Amino acid sequence: MVLRGCSGEEQALLLAAAGSVSFSAAKGGTETASKALSWPARSAHAGAVECGARAPDAERLSSPAGVPGLSGTMAPYRIRQYEDGDYEAVRTMFGHGVMEHAPAAFIYMLKCPQAQLHFLGLFLAVLAASGSLLVSLLALLLALTGGWFCSRSLWTDYVQQSLRNDLLDIRRTYLEAADSCLWVAEAEGVVVGMVGAVLPDDPSEKGCALELKRMSVGREHRGRGIGRALCRTVIRFAQERGYSAVVLNTSMVQYSAQQLYESMGFRRVSQRSPSLLESFLQFSIFYYRYEIPGSR
Repeated sequence: MVLRGCSGEEQALLLAAAGSVSFSAAKGGTETASKALSWPARSAHAGAVECGARAPDAERLSSPAGVPGLSGTMAPYRIRQYEDGDYEAVRTMFGHGVMEHAPAAFIYMLKCPQAQLHFLGLFLAVLAASGSLLVSLLALLLALTGGWFCSRSLWTDYVQQSLRNDLLDIRRTYLEAADSCLWVAEAEGVVVGMVGAVLPDDPSEKGCALELKRMSVGREHRGRGIGRALCRTVIRFAQERGYSAVVLNTSMVQYSAQQLYESMGFRRVSQRSPSLLESFLQFSIFYYRYEIPGSR
């Protein structure tokens, strides 16, 4: 670059100053981006235990053509076995991934006829008692606000329960237990996805299937095939151990997850409501099964 009207020494000083500012700005941006909300953590055990899974080679993907702001080649990712240093990242990713579905669950509740009748009945009752349209609207608003917090609390409770159960001692649950494992997808040294395989809770599936659990991919890394690669890793893991199927469950509002699993060949086999409230709201958990080709 040439700066007109400046001597050679002045140009050198100005360019040096500009470079210093650019470096400081880039450094500040990196430090800001590195800060992330984390869920309550527990200490992980040291050491290394192989769960016997073969991690696929790193895959290099290109940005979709015609997408503004995306050009060239995306950073490659690789799928590897969980390590103790991934503890915080895995727990945080799981928590954030689950809580993304709270708004969709609330919207589903608002569309439920039973909930609509409840809110309408409340509105009419307050209107009849007070004779004030404003008071009735305020009562309805309070009821909707309470419904949102109630819906969100169900997802928060699920996250906290999971963090206290299988994601508390990840090594014991996934690496030391028989026919179990946890993998992460890593891009540029950062965990961007995760998935686990465990023995299923359903007694009828034990001995013939493994359960896919805790599938999650960071929002900014979706659309790159990471979810499909993680899914294939679990299927291959089950096949290598002589199992004939992989089973999983997901909620009815996790639409992207349902599309992924069905595109991979999973078949929905049943649906259940885990509680009386969810049964009243007709909210279901979908159960899927994948039959491994050529298995016994």
